[in-house]
Amino acid sequence: MTAEIEAAVIGILARQALLPEAAVPPDARMEEIGLDSLGMAEALFALEERFDISIPFNANAPDAAQFDMTSVQSVVQAVERLIAQKAA
Repeated sequence: MTAEIEAAVIGILARQALLPEAAVPPDARMEEIGLDSLGMAEALFALEERFDISIPFNANAPDAAQFDMTSVQSVVQAVERLIAQKAA
């Protein structure tokens, strides 16, 4: 399931950054792929829709968020946690 989640997250982030998926490696930081705050907000909505989860993120205080959006891998891990919590 992890590979599937990672592929879906990369796809969503790539679309928002207007990049091909191959240009979004799992270890990339958001600023490295050029994802701005609007793109990050759109990505959050897309992730919620794709995985049927609710992401605890406050755009007015992104540093205080419980959802780590610093890197592609941190987003994958956070999505995995939310999916696991939902299943529990």
